[in-house]
Amino acid sequence: LSWADDNVLSENMQKLEGDCLNSDDPIVKKGFNLRQKSLKNFRNKYKKEIGIRILIHLPSKSISPGGYSTFNNLSDSLSFLGISTKTIKVGKNISDVFIKFKPTIFISSDNKLYLDKIDWKYIKEYRKDNNLKIGLTASIEAYGNTPLQGRLEWAKKHGIDFYYSFRAKEYLNSRVDYNLFFKYGYRIHSIEFGANPLLYFPVPSMKKDIDFVFLASSNLDKQKRYFEWLPSIVNNYVGFIDGPGWSKASQWASQPTHKYLYSRAKVGLNLHIDDSIDWASELNERTYILAACGVPQLIDNAKLLDGRFSKQAIFKAKNPHVYANMFEYMLNNKDECQKRAIKAMEEVFDKHTTFHRAEGFILELIRLKEEQ
Repeated sequence: LSWADDNVLSENMQKLEGDCLNSDDPIVKKGFNLRQKSLKNFRNKYKKEIGIRILIHLPSKSISPGGYSTFNNLSDSLSFLGISTKTIKVGKNISDVFIKFKPTIFISSDNKLYLDKIDWKYIKEYRKDNNLKIGLTASIEAYGNTPLQGRLEWAKKHGIDFYYSFRAKEYLNSRVDYNLFFKYGYRIHSIEFGANPLLYFPVPSMKKDIDFVFLASSNLDKQKRYFEWLPSIVNNYVGFIDGPGWSKASQWASQPTHKYLYSRAKVGLNLHIDDSIDWASELNERTYILAACGVPQLIDNAKLLDGRFSKQAIFKAKNPHVYANMFEYMLNNKDECQKRAIKAMEEVFDKHTTFHRAEGFILELIRLKEEQ
């Protein structure tokens, strides 16, 4: 981790890109070309949309590291596409930002920790002289929130204009728990997770000296699965594990260090929460990040996986026994790992970057503006 931190501190993007271009590693060189194409295609693509100014309610990193990462990636990607975008931390006085930034879109989360920190009286006054659409996360009771009907009644009273979700469109349209949103006249905009090309791409490494890397939080809802799927690997091979919740992790790897840590890994481990196994609801952000960083990925049987990546792009296991055997197979089959890593990288840069997700959101906002 100290090595990765040092690389970030001394990072010179122009030199790093030159090293990637001239690398002998086919994954690194291919990744450079794919990333450059992506940057070229999306840079300032929507700069002419001057009527869209987005303010994003940002959670604390300590309270919600996943939310902090996701919203920051969305903000960076919207800005890269040419949309005026700003974040405001939960708890900060919104009036100062509204006065200076003049947002036309404000997105927050349908959770008391967020909503109770918003001065709704001020927003009502702001709307008298300014165009402002407000969007909240589409949260159902199954995920621990309060009864939906009461929240939708509150939403109508406070002028909530739309909802959005980081879950897949197919899931939002098929699970009956979301039907009430539609009955109240709302559409739910899907903004799935993706890989941020500004942060994630393969970089040259002196050697692949770590059998695996697993950068993930260790929450109570994940630990049962970890203890079922990981022991035979972590007890017998050399790897690097880091993230919030691990008892022996004294500090967490920051986002900019991830590409360096992955550059030394022979295999990138990935596991999903039970909800993603039971429903085709989402792939975690790590699925896309590993692909973008060119790491051969060993993943469990998340239901949405086959709908987002081809079978030739990853190594998928249906149970812990197969997972352990597949890991050993990957260590002994370097050429196939390279082939699949390149395939996954091509697919993520072609369809699943945060630029793609941001663009989809922008198009939904343009449609919303035209309809209303």
